Amino acid sequence: MNASQCRRLADGLTVGRAVIGLPLILALAAGWSSLAWWLLLLGGLSDAADGWLARRAGGGSVWGARLDPLTDKILILAPLLWLGAARALPLWAIWLLLARELLISGWRAGQGSGGPASWSGKAKTILQFLALLLLLWPQSWGPAAAIGALHGLGFWLFWPSLLLALSSAWGYLRKA
Repeated sequence: MNASQCRRLADGLTVGRAVIGLPLILALAAGWSSLAWWLLLLGGLSDAADGWLARRAGGGSVWGARLDPLTDKILILAPLLWLGAARALPLWAIWLLLARELLISGWRAGQGSGGPASWSGKAKTILQFLALLLLLWPQSWGPAAAIGALHGLGFWLFWPSLLLALSSAWGYLRKA
């Protein structure tokens, strides 16, 4: 596969990830927790795959660099908002995260290359995906005590992801 094909495939995965956000929130609203979990996992894996493809191509497209962080926001904020509405996470923490994402997305939009992600920003995204996968682990996939432990671990992983989000935002803004 040549560099151009890698970039096109990476961009296609990015668009696909943006599209997953709506079925994900609809699955959560309908109580289809298994489908929602698999959609979130698919979205997270597509994020890793499109990054790998872009690096393999020697860098992604400018369009992909601008769209990728926005699709991550859609995929992560959809279940976070649902978890906030379900009172599984405090709304003030989700509001802080949403404000951070809007601020940094605005900053990135002004950058010629879309503003590359920092290591702490990447770590934040990975930790958010892990926390959400644990928080959304379906009740039907095991004994109640085990599921409760997984949900609890997801809850506790959310907080360092929020701290990483805020600290990476500070790093981006210092560069500006």
